Amino acid sequence: MFSKDFLWGGATAANQYEGGYNEGGRGLSSDDVVTNGTHREPRCITYVTKEGEKVKVPMFVGGELPEGAKFECFDDCLYPNHEATDFYHHYKEDIALMGEMGFKCFRLSIAWSRIYPKGGMPDEEPSEEGLKFYDNVFDECQKYGIEPLVTLSHYETPLALTEAWNSWADRRTVDCYIKYCNTVFNRYKDKVKLWLTFNEINCIELSPWMSSGIMTSSKQVKLQAAHHQFVASAKAVILGHQINPEFKIGCMLAYTLTYPWACNPEDVLAAWKATHNNIFYTDVQCRGYYPSYRLKEFEREGIEIVKEDGDDELLMEGKVDFLSFSYYMSQVAAGDPSQFEAADGGNLSMGIKNPYLSASDWGWQIDPTGLRNALNVLYDRYQMPLFVVENGLGAFDKIEEDGSIHDDYRINYLRGHIKAMDAAVNEDGVDLMGYTMWGCVDLVSASTGEMAKRYGFVYVDKYDDGTGDLSRKKKDSFYWYKKVIASQGADLD
Repeated sequence: MFSKDFLWGGATAANQYEGGYNEGGRGLSSDDVVTNGTHREPRCITYVTKEGEKVKVPMFVGGELPEGAKFECFDDCLYPNHEATDFYHHYKEDIALMGEMGFKCFRLSIAWSRIYPKGGMPDEEPSEEGLKFYDNVFDECQKYGIEPLVTLSHYETPLALTEAWNSWADRRTVDCYIKYCNTVFNRYKDKVKLWLTFNEINCIELSPWMSSGIMTSSKQVKLQAAHHQFVASAKAVILGHQINPEFKIGCMLAYTLTYPWACNPEDVLAAWKATHNNIFYTDVQCRGYYPSYRLKEFEREGIEIVKEDGDDELLMEGKVDFLSFSYYMSQVAAGDPSQFEAADGGNLSMGIKNPYLSASDWGWQIDPTGLRNALNVLYDRYQMPLFVVENGLGAFDKIEEDGSIHDDYRINYLRGHIKAMDAAVNEDGVDLMGYTMWGCVDLVSASTGEMAKRYGFVYVDKYDDGTGDLSRKKKDSFYWYKKVIASQGADLD
């Protein structure tokens, strides 16, 4: 059983859920020029060269933008995030459903380009219409006693910043971000107390476009951009505490627990290396400095991080108040992975197949005990409050003839992970702030652009071909989660 202060809820992101991409004065974001895909076919970035050639580049590949090229949407492509599942027009209905479930917390993101259509360029003024939209959203949350947890940058960057100077590859984006933070911190200082600076900040090396709107294949550029985000995060923490000392500002990590295949020392070393690739980013944000293992890697590979005077002091002063993370799966590493069967090739499924685990329809290995392990690893390392802000099962949902949706597979997944959190808190002593299940209302998958990959307690009538009336329907898991929250996690049947 969890304490009465535990923040039960759900999580979404504007680029996957909000829609209204060309309404209310909103500017284009990096995600607005990304097509749909499947768990086998990639989403693509679209642009036109100066010679007029239409180009589609896989999002996870990216690459350099040719000189003179312009980002454009093509008439023969589907861009699912343009409408997404239309929270922009359904926010009152959706927040009422969250209130009915008993949510204590709703994690959402602000679309940066809805506040500053050009990203906060010099002399640009914020959009009052955009600011008012989120005022309305937070007022609805307050009506139901729901605490907003707001991500400032979640897998979308104003496209104007990419077009101007390749967004986070350039230090000027730090100033734009802080201008944006200053605006929303002041505007919502009495409505929002919990903030996250960047979503899954460690994904900048995996997909610099998805993470940060950067066109590059250069590791040097990616890591320099990561430094700019570290500085921006630290400055945001300092600024936020000045504006309202009651603010709690956290970082957010995509965490995939890694096991060694066996007690072979080479396997243990491979798992250690995979783990450190993950937590380098939280080492900087939670400890306030670059760890020695990554500095040695930079030295070996000739990576040179350009810093301005005072950056190291900023990183130390701007350490976060808590660490939030996503947890969906675990993976296995070995010194020589070639001799083992690889995990299923579904998107983001990595490493060696774990024979002790089942997998989702998308090949993600399901490991509730891994969440308990992850909580202990992170709490032991940082000794600061933790928050599980993404966890859930993407699955194919079927509407029965009577309109019901029986998603026992989702209930079973969540039950196992909640039990693991309970053990971490009540047996292991981990300080856990809350749990916001991912995609509480169906939304577009970030990695594949699919609607078929559903996570929610609430089904949205929207499909991969863009059709659907966007009506909402409760799944069996809706009623189950309502019972879980009412019992503080004691009733999981």
